[in-house]
Amino acid sequence: MAKRSHAKRKRHQNHAAEERFHQDDRGRHRAPPNGNIVEINASRQLQTAYAPPRANKPLTAYTTAQQDYIDAIQRYHLTFGIGPAGTGKSYCAGAIAAEALESGRIERIILTRPAVEAGEQLGFLPGALDEKFSVYIDAFREILAERLGAGTVDYCLRHGRIVAAPLAFMRGKTFNNRTFVILDEAQNTSPAQMKMFLTRIGEGCKVVINGDIEQSDIRGHNGLADAVNRLGDLPNVYIHQFERADIVRSGLVRDIMDRYELT
Repeated sequence: MAKRSHAKRKRHQNHAAEERFHQDDRGRHRAPPNGNIVEINASRQLQTAYAPPRANKPLTAYTTAQQDYIDAIQRYHLTFGIGPAGTGKSYCAGAIAAEALESGRIERIILTRPAVEAGEQLGFLPGALDEKFSVYIDAFREILAERLGAGTVDYCLRHGRIVAAPLAFMRGKTFNNRTFVILDEAQNTSPAQMKMFLTRIGEGCKVVINGDIEQSDIRGHNGLADAVNRLGDLPNVYIHQFERADIVRSGLVRDIMDRYELT
């Protein structure tokens, strides 16, 4: 009888040891007392391995042209940023919008662009509208995640504080004075699309329109060039022109642009 009780007690101890191996009271994996297994906190590593670092420093211009562009966005209701890729047009606009949202000066950021492929047809994209459009707006999502944190961006997207939608879905909307709107890749709008977008602007709304007139992927006159020609002399509109010398992405990009556009 004593042997049977001893065996039963031993089985209970082994079962308890296995339970401690699977999970302790804080949810971490741990080895049995006589094991030779290294303890790791795998779940915490997986949670942080792909989290982009948040930029805690205020936005700083890399060039004089960027500083002029930043100042213009903060001062004017409608700012056009025109110039080649790599000059920081999108980054500066996204960072300023993120700071305005975080400080409470605005309640919503709207990100939009025409859903035009750069010289190739992507075909059918699966998923809901926001999933289909996400491939066009991923660059801005990365900018906002860097300035606000990825968790904050996800929360704001779910609750409508950050809205990303194709330009075609702007029809019928009005941008109020608590909204910061960014239209990117505007060289791929038609004049009619640009007119539709510009007439959404409400009193006091902050709007930034970015693009490179020389890199349009549509046929005919584009809406960005048309708007610049029509609106350049309005008092609350600022048109900022970046040059190849203002490219900050890399020296290689400047050299590439020179070979394509100067030779």
